[in-house]
Formats: sequence, C-alpha cells, structure tokens
Amino acid sequence: MSEVAAAAHGDEYSCARAWTALTAAHARITGQLSTALGRACGLSITEFEILLRLSQAPPAGIRVGGLNSAVRLTQPALSRAVARLARRGYLTRADTADDRRGVLITITRAGQDALRCAVPVHAQTIRESLLDPLMPDEQDLLARALARVAESRPNDQATRQPRTRGTAARPG
Repeated sequence: MSEVAAAAHGDEYSCARAWTALTAAHARITGQLSTALGRACGLSITEFEILLRLSQAPPAGIRVGGLNSAVRLTQPALSRAVARLARRGYLTRADTADDRRGVLITITRAGQDALRCAVPVHAQTIRESLLDPLMPDEQDLLARALARVAESRPNDQATRQPRTRGTAARPG
C-alpha cells in the first residue's frame, strides 16, 4: 500500500473511530437522560426540549414549525408530541391570525412547573454523564468543538483548509 493510500485509510479509520465514539456516548447519555427525566418529571427528552424552547419564546408563542431546528423530528412526530403536551396541560395551541393553517404554541404555568422540575435533572445527568469524566480543559474543548460542528453548514467543508492530525483549525 502506498503512503498516500495508507494515509487515506488512516483518515477513514479516524473518521470511523470518531463516529463510533460519538454515537456510543450519545446513546449512553440519552439513555440515562431519558430514564432520569421520565422518573423525576414524567417527561421524555423531546418533551423537555419542546418545553425548554417554549420557555424562551416570545409571549405570543411560536409556530410548531419554529421548533424544527431545535427538535429534530418529522413534522407529524413533532405535532404528536405537541398534542401530548397540550393534553397534559403543559402548552396551549391557538390558530394564528394571519394564516388559518398555522398554529401558535405557548407554554402554560403547568408546563413551566414541569420544566422547573426537569432543568436540574437534565443538568445533573449531563454533568455526571458527559462532563464529570472530562478534565476542565477537555470540557471546554468539547463544548467549542461541538458548537462549531452544530453551527457549520455542508458548504463550509469546501472552504475549510485541510488539517494534519493533531492540529486544530483556528478561526480565521
């Protein structure tokens, strides 16, 4: 195998190792978080995410579609989750004045109470499962790296400079 082929194979292996580590960590942490939120507050992770976003929304509420970027579900699955929360009294749904098909959702006092229960459970579970195993500098690196990945767009790949192993890209 040539040096170029060996390097390419090594890059592919590094990608696979990174992906495997990410998916394994995600599966473990979401499993722990799901159990903790369910036991303590009766919420799923998706329901927690919806209530969290609604708690930060303007008083008039937001459209269901406005949750799509934060809660990665299909539109029908998101609508079902919103309907479940509405049945439990955690949010209200109202038609929009400008679009008869649109629905505005707002968090209720009961939803705020559920969120007040869930936020410390979420924080403790994330701290114990994700952050405590890391050194403080690793925590900061992880947060910065994941933020960069979350904020990147597919086209960003074409403009990025290639990196050699062990070097970090610097914002330029």
